[in-house]
Amino acid sequence: MALVHSHSLCDTVNAVNDAFLHGKGIAPGERRRTASWIAGRQGLPGAYAGTFALFSDELRDGIRLLTGERTRSAAARHIAGEEACRALRLLDVPDASVKRALDSASASLAARVGPIAPPTGSGHRFDAYRGGVFCCGRCSVGVWRHIVAGGFDDHERRLQIGLEYLASMRSDDHSWSTFPFWYTVSALIEMPTDLARPHLQHAASRLARAADRTPGDELFARRRHAIARRAMTLL
Repeated sequence: MALVHSHSLCDTVNAVNDAFLHGKGIAPGERRRTASWIAGRQGLPGAYAGTFALFSDELRDGIRLLTGERTRSAAARHIAGEEACRALRLLDVPDASVKRALDSASASLAARVGPIAPPTGSGHRFDAYRGGVFCCGRCSVGVWRHIVAGGFDDHERRLQIGLEYLASMRSDDHSWSTFPFWYTVSALIEMPTDLARPHLQHAASRLARAADRTPGDELFARRRHAIARRAMTLL
């Protein structure tokens, strides 16, 4: 199973995530080849804060997240950095150059997200922006997905802070304002169940409908179906 898409960081990282989502085994040689290829994108022009660089057409046109949502500009660059770090952690290759790239990118992201801080009491909608939320909904989910793979420190507290904010963004259609539905659920199913369950319960009716549908052959539909089915086991 080849994971590297030679002209797309996004597709390569999504292929890694897809393999782990569906429980596909990855041969040791393919793990090493993929990890080395991703690590080679670290610090190249266009990389967000010294993380991992998208290709020129991805920078120009934007990318599609694991679950199909489109994003572009700074959000695409940031999420690609978080997701590339996550992919390297999942691949878990004992290689010095891969470790250096991951450590450098992770340190840069930690500096951007910042340490955990107490609420300011300002009443601003980003009062929760204190180590568990970052700039917007989709970027916050990218941070959470990196956290659950082992990135950052104080994992559970960062997730608690983020999920407090997510709860404040619930909408009547069983989703969340400003948070892309499926990308958000993809993070929730990776979190400790006691943290994630209240938020999955909020989305339960949408998840149940998706889990009951036959997804067909479309790539993102199959991923969303797998995510919905896993989410239903956590309710």
